[in-house]
Amino acid sequence: MAKLFFRYGAMGSSKTANALMVEYNYYERGKKALLVKPQVDSRDGDRVIRSRMGLERPCIFVEELTSMADDQIRQYDCIIIDEAQFVKKSDVEFFLHIVDDLQIPVICYGLRTDFRREVFEGSLWLLAWADVLEEIKTVCWCGQGATCNARYDSNGNIIRSGEQVVLGSNDSYIALCRKHHKEGNFGNK
Repeated sequence: MAKLFFRYGAMGSSKTANALMVEYNYYERGKKALLVKPQVDSRDGDRVIRSRMGLERPCIFVEELTSMADDQIRQYDCIIIDEAQFVKKSDVEFFLHIVDDLQIPVICYGLRTDFRREVFEGSLWLLAWADVLEEIKTVCWCGQGATCNARYDSNGNIIRSGEQVVLGSNDSYIALCRKHHKEGNFGNK
């Protein structure tokens, strides 16, 4: 039976690298996995998923997936969604259609919360409806588990308000434990 997976973690927890490895595992077994990301994620260019480690593969946009006919989707053995926090509720409903009606597993990777520790729309519905929830762990500078995403400015000060979606990477975000996120303590950063 196919399932909807939500594999979430803080920034830098290797979510994208994991997604790319899963796609490769399907390929090695003679299976076809489709890599997908929301169009809003333009950091690595159009139709490319790239990890911080330099791994990259072509992909399509979620907006294209939700327009595909069922027969087109049935060509795949698995659908892998990166940056799933950026999807809409209707997209998650479509993922459920793929899982329940087409019997194709959908594996979503993304953040659970933003820099304010507020839930993204996509994450909210994945947390509510996914069959399997898996945390991909990473650590804070202090060695404790990092579950918070801190956004910071060019002076190294934590930002606590502003737009929910500001694309960035190590240049503007860092994963922290809850205590150090609350304190705004980046350690030796």
